Amino acid sequence: MEKQESQFGFSQFAENWNGRLAMVGFVIGIATEFLTGQGILSQLGLI
Repeated sequence: MEKQESQFGFSQFAENWNGRLAMVGFVIGIATEFLTGQGILSQLGLI
């Protein structure tokens, strides 16, 4: 992995991290739904 400096805006570095964190969030959301038996909206009290 090559060393990259932190960058702001629409750069390859920012887009890679955005995608990685979105995938982690999606997996956490699915795992939470599986463990609690409730959807994300019902956990937040929206339905």
